[in-house]
Amino acid sequence: MKSIAIVLPLSLVLMACSPPPPPEKSPRLVRVLTVGAGDTLSVRDYSGEVRAKSESTLGFRISGKLVTRLVDVGAAVKQGQALARLDASDAGLQATQTEAQRSIAAADAARYRDLRSKNFVSQAALDARESALAATEAQAGLARNQTAYTTLLADRTGVITQVLAEPGQVVTAGQPVFRLAPDGEREIAISLPETDIGAIKLGQAAVVTLWAKDGVKIKGTVREISPAADPLTRTYAARIRLAGADARLPLGMTATVNFASKAVKNSLIVPLSAIYQQADKPAVWIVASDASVSLQPVSIAAYTDSGALISEGLKGGERIAAAGVHRLVAGEKVRVIESAGTAK
Repeated sequence: MKSIAIVLPLSLVLMACSPPPPPEKSPRLVRVLTVGAGDTLSVRDYSGEVRAKSESTLGFRISGKLVTRLVDVGAAVKQGQALARLDASDAGLQATQTEAQRSIAAADAARYRDLRSKNFVSQAALDARESALAATEAQAGLARNQTAYTTLLADRTGVITQVLAEPGQVVTAGQPVFRLAPDGEREIAISLPETDIGAIKLGQAAVVTLWAKDGVKIKGTVREISPAADPLTRTYAARIRLAGADARLPLGMTATVNFASKAVKNSLIVPLSAIYQQADKPAVWIVASDASVSLQPVSIAAYTDSGALISEGLKGGERIAAAGVHRLVAGEKVRVIESAGTAK
């Protein structure tokens, strides 16, 4: 009886020293996104600016020192309006010299005509004087043109978008002095990254939103895509023709261009963080109504800046894990945090 009394307290002491059982593990916290189906896929929004359909650089047809610039950037000019002037002193002297030579040749030719009428000189001598007169008249006309070329005129009505030379600068013939955007059709200039160049085609529809016009939307189409990338930015320049846009839209106005493609119908975009690679095959975690997760294989048509384009494997209204997908296990239950947005 004494031994039993000793063993019983000892067992109670050992039970008191044993560690408590581990607490039950709480479900993992997972951010969940609801997938929404759509008939069209928004490939991407691109920032652009309003440009004239064509722009031209204006320069003098002769060399000289620029003495006067008559317009600034943003000036609206009319066809034939003077934009800048060169120092005309040398051209004026040249015109005076050639005019004097023309006068001498004209008097000489007149005298030979009189002599020829009296048969004092041969016809060949008269022809030589007539030829000399024609040459000096051509030189005089050229000199007059050179004098007129000292004033640079606008060849069409438009807006000055860039000034490339200032007074005091010596410019060569043909050197750009102004850039002129003619009045007329307006377009949106954008730059396409290498990853998207294959998804945008000539004639493809687009929706243009003008920021400064309270979100006014204008339909457009792709008119031009550069065949070569810019060597610095590695992007491809593209132009969007606007349908029924005001030709007086301010140049340089910021716009957003959105392309819609129906080539992939009922496609969905999900965040890249929701994609789980299972044996090199993409999948997403579906979150059921009881908060359990299961892996769903999907087919990805393309990767865009907006996310992964899912062509098969998902339906609108399904809930998927939007982040932390590599820590999930099939069948486990999670605590759901609903995201503010939905996948497209």
